[in-house]
Amino acid sequence: MKIAVAGKGGVGKTLIAGGIARGFVERGLKTIGIDADSSPNLGLTLGLSAEETRKIVPISDNEPLVEAKTSTGYSGVYNLNFSVDDIVKQYSVPTPLGVNLIVMGTVHTMGAGCMCAPTAVIRALLRHLVVEVNEAVVMDLEAGVEHIGRGTARQVDDLLIVADSNMKSLEIAKHIHDLASVAGMKSLRLIGNRVMNDTQRDAIQTFADQNGIKVAAYVPWDQKVIESDMLGVSPLKNKDIEAVKAIDGICELLLAKKN
Repeated sequence: MKIAVAGKGGVGKTLIAGGIARGFVERGLKTIGIDADSSPNLGLTLGLSAEETRKIVPISDNEPLVEAKTSTGYSGVYNLNFSVDDIVKQYSVPTPLGVNLIVMGTVHTMGAGCMCAPTAVIRALLRHLVVEVNEAVVMDLEAGVEHIGRGTARQVDDLLIVADSNMKSLEIAKHIHDLASVAGMKSLRLIGNRVMNDTQRDAIQTFADQNGIKVAAYVPWDQKVIESDMLGVSPLKNKDIEAVKAIDGICELLLAKKN
């Protein structure tokens, strides 16, 4: 299973990505969680402490690694033919919820554009994880899917686009949906998150229907999620939280579709 989760900042996509990754682990799948957000916090969601997450050096900031992979000895000239399978083994961080975490750092477009050394390493690593690794992979992305790239987009089983009932988040969801469609992704579905009542649910469903977007599931607003975050404890550790139960249901949905 290769799952990408995207959405506007602040809509709760990281909790959903972490919950799906944890669900895969609990169902016997060896799982890699990829934090590709420029403000990474998937580690906290997967049960690491703030101190532990601060110690993680993103791949993009790991200068010795980038130098070892791309250096040619000539300034401004990079080696773009290198393997990255060792990065998965050496730089993934085990988490309390059983997911192996890799923090990418800032990800630039995987198509034409910047060919700087850190971007080259991240591009190669993303492609390796999506195309070659025989494990479940869950990617927590920024708003937009350009950095998946046309070459790897078709290999992702599902793109889950997270939005709440706020029109700004829904408009960004539509933008992500349009970009992903152009990139060749076939399975695109919306997750309505932090839904407090039928009015909010109807607003999300109406927007999706008007724009040809399939809704996969709704996750309810839950005060216990807020309280857990305030205490610095992953909400995913409490399976009695209704939102956590709903996210686990998404995991079941994805696996049923795959099978």
